[in-house]
Amino acid sequence: MAFISSGYNPDKPMENRISDIGPRKYDQFYPPVIAKNKGTWLYHEYIKPGVYFHVAESGDKVFTIRVGGARIMSTTHIREICEIAEKHCGGYVRFTTRNNIEFMVDDEKKVDPLVKDLESRKFAGGSFKFPVGGTGAGITNIVHTQGWIHCHTPATDASGPVKSTMDVLFDDFKNHRLPAHLRVSLACCLNMCGAVHCSDIAILGYHRKPPMLDHEYLDKMCEVPLAIAACPTAAIKPAKVEVGGQKLNSVAVNEPRCMFCGNCYTMCPAMPLADAEGDGIVIMAGGKVSNRISAPKFSKVVVAFIPNEPPRWPKTTNTIKKIVEAYAKDARKYERLGEWAERIGWERFFEKCELEFTHHLIDDFRDPAYFTWRQTTQFKF
Repeated sequence: MAFISSGYNPDKPMENRISDIGPRKYDQFYPPVIAKNKGTWLYHEYIKPGVYFHVAESGDKVFTIRVGGARIMSTTHIREICEIAEKHCGGYVRFTTRNNIEFMVDDEKKVDPLVKDLESRKFAGGSFKFPVGGTGAGITNIVHTQGWIHCHTPATDASGPVKSTMDVLFDDFKNHRLPAHLRVSLACCLNMCGAVHCSDIAILGYHRKPPMLDHEYLDKMCEVPLAIAACPTAAIKPAKVEVGGQKLNSVAVNEPRCMFCGNCYTMCPAMPLADAEGDGIVIMAGGKVSNRISAPKFSKVVVAFIPNEPPRWPKTTNTIKKIVEAYAKDARKYERLGEWAERIGWERFFEKCELEFTHHLIDDFRDPAYFTWRQTTQFKF
């Protein structure tokens, strides 16, 4: 009755609707040429790295200039993006899922002035604010998670390794020299709120030690049943401990069952997981989401552990650079990194990428090879 008395009309749900609660409907932000031709685009072509156009059935074209963005932006940087959009694009701008920024114009004559404006803007240190690129057979922006600053369970930083890796791979952001597009991702821990499970190259933060137990404060700071229930492998159980001659309620951790996920720390601050010696990076490779040529693939561990080396993570970046160079040199056109590795055989992949290979990287000794590395009995050496 409340809806009826307020004048709500179920046949016209948007009529007289209060729209300042939450974001406005997404299609209100389409550029006019996009709104006009939605669902009728025929094809797209690349003019050069970072610049491409779509053609609709109506004959209309929309030109897109993609530039690298950052996952964490200041308000002044966002204001500058809006200023560029107002100046060149009628106020329209969009962000991709990998934190690129795309400026769209409806006339090819507007492309070059926009590109020149974008590439002329630099930070005080001389680096590009808005580097044009990240399209086609190259490397686009690295999607990543929170890192040491913004999350409580990471085994590595996010912004640091990503910035360092992108510096090493920046030339491939600006060109199309690779056999196919290559996606790099980072997740700070095994909870994996990044896209590392299906990326060509993935950087994964990894804990190697179980949580430390601060018995003196655990029962004071934590709901013990919640900490126990949070463990996905049932590695935590209640325990009585003696501290300073006083018996306290606490927990015990079955270390062989612990998978170092940090869920317990989420529930209980007296069970910290971070450790300078135990935390580091795992490199994974060969994943993809695309159905093109072959089915989607999960990433596979190719480097079991690299220590954290802030601020520039040299071993991590050198390893990734070697993989990219081997892939660029040896893969066939349109072949994704995982497809290349499967064609030549994973043993040869390790040789060409100059990575150390051990039998521990083939199977996990729980599942047969069918579910991990080997899809057939025909080994390729």
